[in-house]
Amino acid sequence: MEVIAAAVQMRSDSDKERNLETAARLIGAAALKGANLVVLPETFNWRGTRAAQAQAAEDLSGPTLQLMAQLARQHRIWLLAGSITERIAGDDSHAYNTSVLIDPEGVSVARYRKIHLFDVELTGAVVTRESEVKRPGSEVVCAATELGRLGLSICYDLRFPELFRQLATLGAEIITLPSAFTYPTGQAHWEVLVRARAIENQAFLIAPGQYGMNPYGYNEYGNSMIVDPWGRVLVRASTEHEEVVMAPLDRTEMERVRRELPALKNRRL
Repeated sequence: MEVIAAAVQMRSDSDKERNLETAARLIGAAALKGANLVVLPETFNWRGTRAAQAQAAEDLSGPTLQLMAQLARQHRIWLLAGSITERIAGDDSHAYNTSVLIDPEGVSVARYRKIHLFDVELTGAVVTRESEVKRPGSEVVCAATELGRLGLSICYDLRFPELFRQLATLGAEIITLPSAFTYPTGQAHWEVLVRARAIENQAFLIAPGQYGMNPYGYNEYGNSMIVDPWGRVLVRASTEHEEVVMAPLDRTEMERVRRELPALKNRRL
């Protein structure tokens, strides 16, 4: 089956209703242009204060994913619901950062909870401790679909190649990376790391991101990308705009790369 992938770039804030309206509009635009796999960015439905997290968090059967299931059915697409803040029963101070893959029937077929939490101190730029309000997941997730095998990851996971190698070992051919990369780290590392993970694992990387000033007081990088197994950037969004970028994923090219340069087969460790 031919895959036409779309990476959706957004600037989400604490207005969940408006964020969902934006996501629905951009999903519709991608589907209208022929996309059959649409990937939203990290925390696409809500980004707000720690104090508001408990109220904003949802179960996986909550309104955000109900809407995403409806949109997947309506447009007959595979939809990666970037990530949402998933409620943890009995724990109002923490949540999961969770990505959900939905099929064209509106059925959630895979769920991935972000494993690597963003705890950093960049002098004069960004100080954040995601672990203070989130719990890490523990499961590596790769789903068999009619589009191929899809591996799931989220943002900061990009810096941990062992996760991507596990996804490749599970057979991942397409890897989704919904993100909200900060501007300073994105400017320095985003493209090189996305391309490296694609090259190392001879897989397509679909990496949609947030852009612009976020509710936490620092800028995010945008530059949503789709990269092929040879490391070529097929499409790339801007730093400063809401966008949908799209590209066909040529399976024969992936097969050629894996056949002619069989690095995955040649591994010794």
